[in-house]
Amino acid sequence: MFDFALFGSVFLTLFVIMDPPGMTPIFLGLTSGRPAKVQRRMAWQAPAVALGVITLFGICGKQILDYLHVSVPALMVAGGLLLLLVALDLLTGKNDEPTQTKDVNVALVPLGMPLLAGPGAIVSVILAVQHAHGWGGQLSVWSAIAAMHVVLWLAMRYSLLIIRVIKDGGVVLVTRLSGMLLSAIAVQQIANGITRFIHGEG
Repeated sequence: MFDFALFGSVFLTLFVIMDPPGMTPIFLGLTSGRPAKVQRRMAWQAPAVALGVITLFGICGKQILDYLHVSVPALMVAGGLLLLLVALDLLTGKNDEPTQTKDVNVALVPLGMPLLAGPGAIVSVILAVQHAHGWGGQLSVWSAIAAMHVVLWLAMRYSLLIIRVIKDGGVVLVTRLSGMLLSAIAVQQIANGITRFIHGEG
């Protein structure tokens, strides 16, 4: 049975990590000066690359952890710390925006990875897939992942319109709110990991 609560939780987590409104000005800066046709192509290439990377880790995450002898609680704490670093960057506005590179397809690097498919998103997806129970849970998680990448594509595809609507001040506001939500999620994830360590789980 489809779990709408799980869908919403995974979608919200990825939304505040990947930050489509905050990614919009970065996308515009990286693709500025290119023809509209090229910009539209990059708008779907970047989410496609991110989806591929995240899908790989979502499917093979458990095997990777077993090979490296890393427990789930350790991953939860590490992931929480990574999310907290991202949240602090969002809250303080200290994100390093990559400069435009004419000779490289920026949709692949740095947009697709590591800006979109960064460590925070990868860890969150691995944990979400691990904790999803049954086909309904798995369907909910993967639907949320797919929906998030559709949102990213729409945000980049219609970035010029989005900027005209919310302006720079709107982007800053959404980024700060995302940082606050993400910091709460990060602290909760660290607490859950420590609790599982104490109880000897994972």
